[in-house]
Amino acid sequence: MQTTSHGLAIFDLDFTLLEGDIEAMWSDFMFGQSLVGQDFVERMREYYKDYDLGRLDIYDYEAYLLRPLIKLSAAELQGLLGEFLKRVRLALRPKMLRQMDRHRAGGHTLLLITAANDFLAAPVAELLGFDDHICTNIKRSEGQITTELEGVPAIGDGKASRLRQWLSETGHSLTESWGYGDSVNDIPLLSLLKHPVAVKPDPILEAYAREHSWKIISL
Repeated sequence: MQTTSHGLAIFDLDFTLLEGDIEAMWSDFMFGQSLVGQDFVERMREYYKDYDLGRLDIYDYEAYLLRPLIKLSAAELQGLLGEFLKRVRLALRPKMLRQMDRHRAGGHTLLLITAANDFLAAPVAELLGFDDHICTNIKRSEGQITTELEGVPAIGDGKASRLRQWLSETGHSLTESWGYGDSVNDIPLLSLLKHPVAVKPDPILEAYAREHSWKIISL
């Protein structure tokens, strides 16, 4: 069923709503739970360097991140996730939560768009009261997590293409649209919106935002 709203407010998660990267936090959490070793954490840091440069192979990265989880039962995963979300709550940026509240009060539809996988992103979207979310989807096999992805990952140009698909499916428009992101990977998405906002941006996004007269939130 198609719907309309008074406007659309789109938020990135990592280093936008969250003071950190949720998958990096999850990696550290797994290390603390003795599910992975120090070598895993070090390899993840290499992946994040690639992400910052806009050249991350998300298929290889997500397969590596998810591999420790495929041996765990659904009950074990939910138990870990519940404990992890307590840490996520503490890492949320109050200023950005207030920004969400302002959009909600204005009757805007709140949409989370993040490159993070759905195992982590969907619970956070629910926790924060988003109307809907777009993320990188993990392929399931008989209800269990695999190391494969399904559909177009929500990273870089993928965020923009997934948003277009969502718009066609829901009937929303970008006539009155706001978007918040922090990195070079958010440029394709933010460029589609009427009111793009760079949140404590990385150097590439900051330069682009200034060149195109986008609003910048320094936090």
